[in-house]
Amino acid sequence: MSIRRLKTVYHVAGDMDAGRRFYEEGLGLVPRFADGTRWVQYDAGGTAFALASQDEAPTAEAEGAVAVFEVDDMEAARTRLAAAGIPIVSERDMGSHGRVLTVRDPAGTFVQLFARAG
Repeated sequence: MSIRRLKTVYHVAGDMDAGRRFYEEGLGLVPRFADGTRWVQYDAGGTAFALASQDEAPTAEAEGAVAVFEVDDMEAARTRLAAAGIPIVSERDMGSHGRVLTVRDPAGTFVQLFARAG
C-alpha cells in the first residue's frame, strides 16, 4: 500500500447553511460539487475541501476535520493497519466511486483511506 495523495479534508458541519455562508461568502470559496444538504466540495488551491453533514460523517459522534488519503490498494492498506494493531472503525462501499475505510489516530481523530473503484 502506498499513499497516492491527500485527496480531501472535510469538516463535519452541524449547520450546513451557516457553514456554506462562511466558506462561500466569507472566504470566497466556489462550490465544485454539491449533494443537496449532505455534502459540498470546494477546490482549495488544488486540494479538495468539503463540508459534510452529519449524515456523511464516519460515525454519529464525529466532529471537526477528517483527512482523506487516497491509496492505491485498499486490501494492502487493511493488511498494513492490522499488522500495526490499528482497528478499523467503519467501512463504506460507494459503488462506482470507490471505497472508504475509517480509522482513528492516537489522539482519536478520524482519518479515512479512499480507494477508487475499478
